[in-house]
Amino acid sequence: MDRMNFLSFFLICLTSVANGNKANKHKPWIETEYQGIVMENDNTVLLNPPLFALDKDAPLHYAGEICGFRVHNGPSGSGSVQFEAVVLDRSTGEGLVRSKEPLDCESQREHSFTIQAYDCGEGPDGVNSKKSHKATVHVRVNDVNEFSPVFVERRYEASVPEGRLFEKIVRVEALDADCSPQYSQICFYDIITPNVPFAIDNDGNIKNTEPLDSKRQRVFTFWVTAFDCGKNRAQADAQVVVTVKPSCKPGWIGWTKRVEYTPGSGSIPLFPSLHLETCEETVWNIQATVDLQTGHIGKGCDRDSYSDRSVRRLCGAVRGEVDLLPPPSPAANWTSALPTLPSSDSSLVFSFNGSNHVAVVPDSVVSALSGDHFTLQLWIRRGGANIQPATTQTRGGRKDEETIVCSTVKNDDSFSHYSLSVHGCRLSLFYWPDVSAARPVKFLWKLEQVCDSEWHHLSLSIQFPSVTLYVDGVTFDPALIHDNGAIPNPAPRQRMSIGACWEPEEKQKEILNNTIPEGRDSVKYVGGYHGLLSGVTVRPGSVEPHSVVECLYACREGLDFGDLETLGSGMKVHVNPSQSVLVLEGDDIESFNRAVQQVTYRNSLRFATPGVRPLKLTTSLRCFNEESCLSLKQLEGYLVVLQPDAPQISLSGVGPHLARPAPEFEAPRGVPLFPELRIVCSLSHAVNTAAQGMEGGALMSDAVAHTLDGCEVQPLGEELNPEREELLVDMDVVRERGLEIINTTAYIAITGAESISVYEDVLRSVRYRLAKGSARFERRFRLSCSEMNGRYTSNELTLEVNFLHSLDSLYHPSHLLASQQQFLHPSHHAGELSGHTLPNPHRNSVVPGAATVIIMVCVGFLVVMVILGVFRIRSIHRRGEGTRGGAKEGSGQWDDSALTIIVNPMESFETRMGISADTEGEGEEDEEVAESPEDASDDQRIIIKKEGRDGNARRY
Repeated sequence: MDRMNFLSFFLICLTSVANGNKANKHKPWIETEYQGIVMENDNTVLLNPPLFALDKDAPLHYAGEICGFRVHNGPSGSGSVQFEAVVLDRSTGEGLVRSKEPLDCESQREHSFTIQAYDCGEGPDGVNSKKSHKATVHVRVNDVNEFSPVFVERRYEASVPEGRLFEKIVRVEALDADCSPQYSQICFYDIITPNVPFAIDNDGNIKNTEPLDSKRQRVFTFWVTAFDCGKNRAQADAQVVVTVKPSCKPGWIGWTKRVEYTPGSGSIPLFPSLHLETCEETVWNIQATVDLQTGHIGKGCDRDSYSDRSVRRLCGAVRGEVDLLPPPSPAANWTSALPTLPSSDSSLVFSFNGSNHVAVVPDSVVSALSGDHFTLQLWIRRGGANIQPATTQTRGGRKDEETIVCSTVKNDDSFSHYSLSVHGCRLSLFYWPDVSAARPVKFLWKLEQVCDSEWHHLSLSIQFPSVTLYVDGVTFDPALIHDNGAIPNPAPRQRMSIGACWEPEEKQKEILNNTIPEGRDSVKYVGGYHGLLSGVTVRPGSVEPHSVVECLYACREGLDFGDLETLGSGMKVHVNPSQSVLVLEGDDIESFNRAVQQVTYRNSLRFATPGVRPLKLTTSLRCFNEESCLSLKQLEGYLVVLQPDAPQISLSGVGPHLARPAPEFEAPRGVPLFPELRIVCSLSHAVNTAAQGMEGGALMSDAVAHTLDGCEVQPLGEELNPEREELLVDMDVVRERGLEIINTTAYIAITGAESISVYEDVLRSVRYRLAKGSARFERRFRLSCSEMNGRYTSNELTLEVNFLHSLDSLYHPSHLLASQQQFLHPSHHAGELSGHTLPNPHRNSVVPGAATVIIMVCVGFLVVMVILGVFRIRSIHRRGEGTRGGAKEGSGQWDDSALTIIVNPMESFETRMGISADTEGEGEEDEEVAESPEDASDDQRIIIKKEGRDGNARRY
C-alpha cells in the first residue's frame, strides 16, 4: 500500500514538472543594431546602446533566463573570429562584447558582425531553448598615438642666389603612421639649430629671413624636426643644407648699345658676343624679336638715291608712265592747290586732309590711259604730320572709305572704271570692265602696311580679270573677291581724281534732265583720303615683271640671318617682308645664343644714307614653373651708319679760256665748248664680294656707284638771248642713251643715270652758236655735274669764251659804239669803270651832244692808235723774224702776250696821250705778234682789256 502511494506521488510530481516546462513560450529580444568602439590597447567593446537581452518568460527559471550570445560573420564574411560575446547576468540578460586578440587600427580600423541571444530553454540542459533575431554590430577601433613622425628624406639640399629674399627655398616633409587624423597629421615643424637666418612654417617650407651673402657664408647647415598633433616628436631629425650662389642677374650679357656700320661693309653681325643668362632657371621656350626702325630714312628705309626715273632705267622698267601728281607748273597746274611737305629723298610729297584736298587730272592726261591692262604705282603713308583728321564719319562713328585714286577712262567703244580705297587696315580695288553692262568686282587685301603710319610703296598690276598687288616689292594675293551688283554704276564720262571720288550723278541735285554739267563746280567729292601720297603714276600696257618691281622698291637695308645651315635643331627664324623685324624662337639656350650672334645688318648701297637707326631687342621666356619664370626687360640701342666716303667728281681738260674767231661761232654748228672734257671719280669701282650674296640688289647698287645722274651748263651773267645766241646739243646721242634734257635761256640740264663716259660724250657735243653780226667780246659758262640725285656734286668748271674780231670790224665807229653800249648795260656792268660816271644809253633815246663829241674824239684817237700799233707790230715782227727762224704758226687762239690797248673814253685828251705813251713803252718790252692763220700780213687780231666788276682784268 505504501509502495503504491509513493508511485502515485511520483507521477503527480512528474505531471507537475511537465506542465511547468510548457511556460517557455517567447524568444529573447535584443536591439537590431549596435555601434561600438574599442581602443587599440584594450579588448572591451563599448556598445551603444548597451547589450541587454530580454525574455518575456521571465521570471521563470530557465525559460526566462539568458544563457548566452552567439557571434556570426558580418556582411563581408569576417569579423566574428576576432570578437566574442559573454553573458554577465543571466537574469537581466546583460552581455559584453570583447576582442579575442589585440586590434590594430592601422591594419583595419572598422569591423562588422552580427550577434544573437538565446535563453536557457526548459531545463538545465537547455532543451527547447529559443534564439533571438540577429543584430548588426559595427565596431570602430580608436587610434592610439603609438607612432612618431618620420622625415621622408634625411637630408635636404637647395641653392639660392645671394642678395634676395625667397618665400620658399626648400620644403621638408615628415609622415606619421598613425591611422587617425589626430595623431597622423604633422602639426608643426621646428628648426632646432639656433642662430640661422631661416624660418620654417607648418607646411615645412623653409625661407630666408634676411638676404644671404655668399662672401660671408657660402653654405648653411641646420637641423629641423617635426611634431604630430599628439605632440610626438620625430624619431630622427632632418638635415638641411643651403648653398648661397654668387649674384646672378638673368638677362642678356654682352649687349652693345651702339653699333657702327661703315657703308660698303656688306653684312655685319649686330650681336657678336651676346648671350642669354637664365641663372639656372629651366625654360622650355625662348622667343626674341629684333626690331630695326628705319621709317625716318627716306620712305621707310634706305633705297637708291637716284630719281624715280633713273631707278626705273637702271632696273629695266618699261617706259611710258604718266605722272598723276607732277610738280606744279603752268603745264601741270592741277596739283598747285595741294600742300606739299619736305622729303629727305628730294621727291615731292603731297598731303591730303580728307576733305577739300583733291587733285582732278585733266582729260588730256586721262585720255592717254585707256585700256584694261595697266600698272598703278604710288607711295602712301596714312595719316602724316600736320594733317587734321577728317571729320566725315558714317553712322556709328565709323569712318568712310578713303579713296586714293578714282578713274573712268574711255576704251574703244565703252567706259571702264576703277577706284582704289583704304578702310582701316584694308585696301580695296573696285573695277568695272564696262560701266554700262558689266557688274563690278571688288579685290580686297588686309594689310598692316596701310595702317601703320609708315611709308610703303604699292604697285597694282591689272590685267583684268587678274590683279597683282606688290607692297614694297612683295606680292600679296587678294583676301576676298566678290561681286557688288548693288553699287550704282558710274556715269560713262572720262575723268580722274586723286584723293577723293565724285559722288554718283543720281545723288547730285545739280543734275537736271539727265544731263551732266561740264564744269567742276557741280561735282561733289566724297571719300576723301587722309594722308600723304607721292610718285603716283600709271603706265598703260603690259605690267611690270616681279623682278623689276622688287628692284625698284625693295629696301636696300635690313635685318638678315648669317647662315641658316648652322641653325640648331628646334630653332626657327622669321623675317618680315620689309626686313625690319626678325624673330628667333627655340627651346635650347645654347642653340639660341649661337643663333642670336648670327643676326646681321646689311646695306647693299655703296653710298648708304648716314644716320641713326634705333634698335630694340624684346625677349619672352616660358618656364616649367610659370610662377617663378624670368621676365626680361626690353633692350634698346641704335645702329649708326657712318658717313660714306664722298666720291670726288673732278671735271678737267677745259679752259679756263676758249678763244676763237667770231665767224666760227656764227657757223651753223657753232663751236664746241668742252671738246676735251674729262670726268674722273676718285673712288674705285671694287664690288664687295660679301654684298654680292645678299638679297635686295647689292650688285646693282655697286654697279651704279659712280654713275652720274645730271650735268648742267649755265651762262654766267646775262641769260642767253635766243635771237642772238644758243646752246646746241647732239640730240641723237641724248635720245640713244635715254637721257632727258632741259634747254632754257638760263641753263641747259641733262639728267638721267648713266656712266661717266656717256656724259663725257654728251657734254663734248655741247656747242655755242651766235647769230650773224651778234659777236661780243666775251661770254662765260659754268659746268657742274652730280650723282645720287644731287647728293654728291663735282667741282664747278668755269669757261671764258673770247670772240676774236678782225681789224676790219674795228674800223667802223658804229660797231665800236654798239659794242660799248652793249657792255655798259646798267644791269650787268654798272660800276665797271670805277670812279667815273658814264652815260646810260637806255635812259634816253637821244644821246646828248657833249657825250657825242667826247665819244667821237675817243673813236678817232682809237683809230690813230690802232694804225700806229699795227706799224710798230710789223716792224717788231720783222726784227724778230730772223732770230726766231720763221714766222710763228697761225692759231685761232691768241697768245696772252698780244698787243693790249687800254680804252677809257671819259678821261681828257691830254691824259689819254700820256697813258698812250706809257702803254707804247711797255709794249716795247714784252709784246709779241699773233698772226691770223688766214692772213699773216694785214689781217691782225687784237684783244681789248677792260676792268671787270671784281676789279680783275677780263679778256675779251
